[in-house]
Amino acid sequence: MSFGLCGQKYNVVSLFSGAGGMDIGFLQADYDVTWANDFNKDAVATYRRNIGEHITYGDISSIPSEEIAKGKQVDVVIGGFPCQGFSIANSKRSMKDKRNFLYLEMLRVIDDLKPKFFIAENVKGLLSMEKGEVLKMIIKDFEALGYKVDYRVLNASHYGVPQARERVFIMGNRCGLDNPFPVETHGAGLKPLITVSDAIGHLADIEVVNGKISDTIIVNGKRVFNHLAHQNVGEMVKVRKHAIEQADICDYLKYWRDKSGWTTKKIDDYLGYKHTAGHWFRKDNGCGSIPKPKDWWALKELLGFDDVYDERVTTFIKKPNTFEQSLRVCNWDRPSDTITASSPEIHINLERRLSVRECAILQTFPDDFIFTGSLSSQHRQVGNAVPVMLARQIADTIKCKLDNN
Repeated sequence: MSFGLCGQKYNVVSLFSGAGGMDIGFLQADYDVTWANDFNKDAVATYRRNIGEHITYGDISSIPSEEIAKGKQVDVVIGGFPCQGFSIANSKRSMKDKRNFLYLEMLRVIDDLKPKFFIAENVKGLLSMEKGEVLKMIIKDFEALGYKVDYRVLNASHYGVPQARERVFIMGNRCGLDNPFPVETHGAGLKPLITVSDAIGHLADIEVVNGKISDTIIVNGKRVFNHLAHQNVGEMVKVRKHAIEQADICDYLKYWRDKSGWTTKKIDDYLGYKHTAGHWFRKDNGCGSIPKPKDWWALKELLGFDDVYDERVTTFIKKPNTFEQSLRVCNWDRPSDTITASSPEIHINLERRLSVRECAILQTFPDDFIFTGSLSSQHRQVGNAVPVMLARQIADTIKCKLDNN
């Protein structure tokens, strides 16, 4: 991934960086992100792979401000402090939730580094928490440091993002300037809103690469990364009709594998998987698995085993899905609903959830940005990010102010 270089450079410190959605927006606007931090290992690994080694893994409360600044002038501090305690989805949110006070670390860093501007992002639920008293408290704390502070609720879809994501952005500056928020570009009387179909329609019929040897695909001549998706959809789910012990299947398959002369590695290669077959021949610590019907029949052809377990392994029935938090199908002809850090919405084809790459596109991450970690971790990283395109426009408005003053 590369970013353009031109004109005046301003130094940015990024707190609670996650995978780096806001950071990319500022880099695209020709800032220099000199230091970043997060406490999630997968997010830090993703950041390092795509953006740079300047991110520090660790608890921000234990990192001195001098180590953050490294003797450099810091012009802007950005960060989306953790919002679990503030979220509307958390009906028990309270001032007693310690996560609500992580913004104090951002306050401490801003007080010590004295940037010209800061941007803090959070969920819309912050507005109503304790009947607005939490937001008043936060603004008062930042103003006490000598900053002029304002906040706005920005809907990402009004800035060219194919997602109706509303977030609170708190902006402050100590330059005596009006805080510049970006001007809306899309919506009524402006450019048409970008729809889900516009953004990810080209991937609608492309098979996901879960467990495959090649974790990338070529679509319209371009490589597509992280096209991985959960495939649990609908109010009814398929489950095996007959009770069966994975340990029994494991012993059975190992017997026929050894008899046939095939190795686990060769079976993976034959079926086009990376490490899936190993789980069929492993029963320790409950980490093994039973092959899906499609794989069972392929194994039978390959290993030549008998019919003892065929019916019990391959016969499925439908049962009500009692574990799904969301059964929403994604929008198609309008911007998507908010991309969350939990299970994504069901794809319009009703066969799977939105893939990591599709969610990343709806968050306007660059196509060559590669996420690391488990499938669920990748979805969390995408869902927790600030849409890159919106971050870029915020960065541009601040840069304009700084250039002209």
